[in-house]
Amino acid sequence: MPASRRTFLAASAASMTGAVLAAHTPAVHTGGTDTLKVGLIGCGGRGTGAATQAVSAGPGITLTAMGDLFADQLEASKSTLKGDIGDRFQVKPENCFVGFDAYQGVLNSGVDLVCLASPPHFRPAHLEAAVKAGVHIFCEKPMAVDAPGARRVLAAAAEAKQKRLALVSGFCWRYHDAVREAMRRVHDGAIGDIVAMQCTYNTGLLWHKARQPAWSDMEWQCRNWLYFTWLSGDHNVEQHIHSLDKLAWAMKDQHPLQAVGMGGRQVRTDPAFGHIFDHHAVVYEFAEGVRGYAFCRQQAGTHRDVSDVLMGTKGQCFINGSSGASEIRGAENWRFDQRKLRTLNMYQQEHNELVASIRRGEPINDGEWMTQSTQIGILGRMATYTGQLITWDQAWNSQEDLTPAKYEFGPIATPPVAMPGATKFS
Repeated sequence: MPASRRTFLAASAASMTGAVLAAHTPAVHTGGTDTLKVGLIGCGGRGTGAATQAVSAGPGITLTAMGDLFADQLEASKSTLKGDIGDRFQVKPENCFVGFDAYQGVLNSGVDLVCLASPPHFRPAHLEAAVKAGVHIFCEKPMAVDAPGARRVLAAAAEAKQKRLALVSGFCWRYHDAVREAMRRVHDGAIGDIVAMQCTYNTGLLWHKARQPAWSDMEWQCRNWLYFTWLSGDHNVEQHIHSLDKLAWAMKDQHPLQAVGMGGRQVRTDPAFGHIFDHHAVVYEFAEGVRGYAFCRQQAGTHRDVSDVLMGTKGQCFINGSSGASEIRGAENWRFDQRKLRTLNMYQQEHNELVASIRRGEPINDGEWMTQSTQIGILGRMATYTGQLITWDQAWNSQEDLTPAKYEFGPIATPPVAMPGATKFS
């Protein structure tokens, strides 16, 4: 086991040792018939979808509490959910919470399961609070935007395991039957030993909300959280993380030893888009010289490519990063049944498995690998922002904390755009 792998697992073990001292909380609602009360923290599009999927994961599940930073966003989500889930929507006015502390209101309202879907910066604090409250968790990706946040997530996940709380991540491809089957075959040797991997997440532009005169700097940034590293981690972490997670998965969740890369802000240069890059290219080096070549881009008018290729000594595995269509070309060719592919819903499947694990008293815990995959994205951003070769241990032990000085609506500066060669690693 490489030293860096030992370092990561030692941190997990240390966190778990501390968690043993915490009060043991048994899994709730294991009989399969009791009602599960769901809370939603983060009422944007992904959160609204997650709430719908959570209450659709079995009988006797209702949505009873909601929280968001903004009242208008919460109200829009309520309107959508009332139409989508009918009588499973049981959120009373007193269980609607707004503001930076809205998550505490949701967790204190008596929910059994919570969906965490706020901007990624808030994930470590929300996850810690959910574990402390003793509720089961669906945790949208990514899990943090910096290494201190990732370390907090790893510790909270270990405590959740000790408390027998289910913790399912939003790395949805891990719950997609076609990709699961492809990875099973790769792990069983269908393409031989992996020698190289390539993942690509090249897209166009994403949504953007024009700044309104009444918005403070903080409100503007939070409403456009994609474009600020402290909130999203940059799109190498926020979006491309799905592809990077598949690289880690293919390597049986061994993390890379180091990374080097390049990136910049070439097209999306308007200050309205914050300060993140619009393209990244990173080479991750794993044990035994295996390299993962990772490319992502958000630029209008460019070729779209969302795909993954695993190259082995006996063949190759191809995964379509949009549909999940998977095939292996080698000594024995294989392709996932295209008829079945059209019926798969990985977003619903992750909630189905989450609820089933709660009710049978065998809670899923994705904590270690979901944290590691998040940290792989953070490592890549460190490499592209600085222009330096960064090792896993350097990245994991980084003290760079992107947390703002205070959480309140008012002035907050937009950080300068990172300049490779000038921006320092910390």
